[in-house]
Amino acid sequence: MVSVYLSLGSNTERERYIRAALDALSARFGELLISSVYESEAVGFSGDNFYNLVVGIETDLGVSELSACLKGIEDDNGRDRSGPRFSGRTLDIDILTYGDLAEPVDGVQLPRDEILHNAFVLRPLAEIAPEACHPVLGTAYAALWQAYDRSQRLWPIDFDWQGRCISRAAQL
Repeated sequence: MVSVYLSLGSNTERERYIRAALDALSARFGELLISSVYESEAVGFSGDNFYNLVVGIETDLGVSELSACLKGIEDDNGRDRSGPRFSGRTLDIDILTYGDLAEPVDGVQLPRDEILHNAFVLRPLAEIAPEACHPVLGTAYAALWQAYDRSQRLWPIDFDWQGRCISRAAQL
């Protein structure tokens, strides 16, 4: 079994599709390690805000099989792949890390570049795996988040799944 971190995002019927993704991932992989759910502005295009989170799983699937499984979950939830790369979507599930792999495998870049560039990936990853280290840099995700200096806004939201509190909005 290998530890894998996945990034989930949606900006169309966000609660519906994030819950559906968690249901599908839980049914396939069992217990999930789930970050808070964050709302963030669209990056790379003008569109509705996204809900984003990171999920940790354990799997015996290879990278190619896992990627196909995740694409199947996206497709089952109305993912339209005909539009531009940076556009709105019902559901996006990306493999962030697969164990300690640090090379492309079957067309999947590992680790995924977005870890270092997007707050909506790094912050939730640092939340659930603060001491885990980036496979290339060898730096803990908590330290990478602490040093993050880009101006991307995101904020935790109230989110429940299967009767349990996943996250709560920050109290001001």
